[in-house]
Amino acid sequence: MIFGSRRRLLKTIDVERVKKAIEEAERRTSGEIRVSVAPFFWGRVRRVAEKAFTRLRMTETKDRNGILFFIVPSRRRFVILGDEGIHAKVGQDFWESLAALMSDHFRKGEFTEGLVRGIEEAGMKLAAHFPYDAKTDVNELPDDIDFGGK
Repeated sequence: MIFGSRRRLLKTIDVERVKKAIEEAERRTSGEIRVSVAPFFWGRVRRVAEKAFTRLRMTETKDRNGILFFIVPSRRRFVILGDEGIHAKVGQDFWESLAALMSDHFRKGEFTEGLVRGIEEAGMKLAAHFPYDAKTDVNELPDDIDFGGK
């Protein structure tokens, strides 16, 4: 499905459910999860995702354990980026299996479900390697979906 506007996307993705999934995942980990939805643009999706990763301050977490789900609905593409702290723990196979899980849902038009399942899986991996500690944990990054995209 191709989306023409943020408003149409909001009708397709349950923003509150996605935000709740982020909040629930982050209650089990010191890691940080963000979702960014980009409008149409020319160029390589991964390159723009990497710019968004920096723009959203994903590299500024204390343990370098941020994960970004970067989605470009108009191009039917998405990229999942993990900072060096989490990537060193889970390796490339994890990212590929996470992308496959989400792709299965996206192909069926289940965008909210795909995002929620991806966030849940990412949260479990983060929790295994970066568990939540109520005494020291702070929410380092916002949980809202970013619609700045680029």
